[in-house]
Amino acid sequence: MLNLILIIIGAILLTVAIVWLIDKFVPAKAKPIITIALWALIIFLGYLTFDSVYGEIKFNQLKEKRFAAAIEKLKDIRDAQLAHREVKGQFTKSYDSLIKFIENGQFTIIERRDSSVVDEERTKAYGGVEMFKDIVITDTIGFVPVKDSLFKNSSRYKTMMNVPNAKEGTKFTLNAGVLEDGDSKIPVFEAFVKKDDLLFDQPKDLVKKENQVLSVEGVNGDALRVGSMDEVKTVGNWPKTYGSNE
Repeated sequence: MLNLILIIIGAILLTVAIVWLIDKFVPAKAKPIITIALWALIIFLGYLTFDSVYGEIKFNQLKEKRFAAAIEKLKDIRDAQLAHREVKGQFTKSYDSLIKFIENGQFTIIERRDSSVVDEERTKAYGGVEMFKDIVITDTIGFVPVKDSLFKNSSRYKTMMNVPNAKEGTKFTLNAGVLEDGDSKIPVFEAFVKKDDLLFDQPKDLVKKENQVLSVEGVNGDALRVGSMDEVKTVGNWPKTYGSNE
């Protein structure tokens, strides 16, 4: 885009120089037609320059609006997945399972309190003198529906898989599995949508440029993403300007 703008500006300056040369050296009878044609070319090239700059401004405004809407959906998916892991010990790669869990799952409310009991081994070691050790007692005091905790009176979780402002039927890709770390298996998940799908109706050159973004103020890479199948993380890849990514 920058190269195109520089070429157009260079062409405008060259045309202006030609107009000046014509005005200075071309015979008077031929001047009006040539001059009008060249000024028309200058105006046309000026319009192309303006349209290129303004077109990118409009693209960025639309892009930010669509990214913001998609990120809100990704946050809902992440919150639902984290709740699923807390209750069931793993993530799910099925939206149907995730929705059923939200509607039927419950968080366990527990209460922890400190206490102490006789340490039998130390008591024996001290010849029968009672020795104590500190312990933490955990009591279950109730349950709270997952839906009430995460979404209250909203039913937006039923459509959290649908990508807003994309082609009808476009959904966030959802994956889940485990990463092995020695003898441990750590649950991981990811949800993402390609920028190509979010910006499907925008100029291809601008979308291609967006896919190559590497910036602390932009969404790096070719997709909006939360979580990872390669790392143990549940953060999003968007900058703080779109809200918290954690």
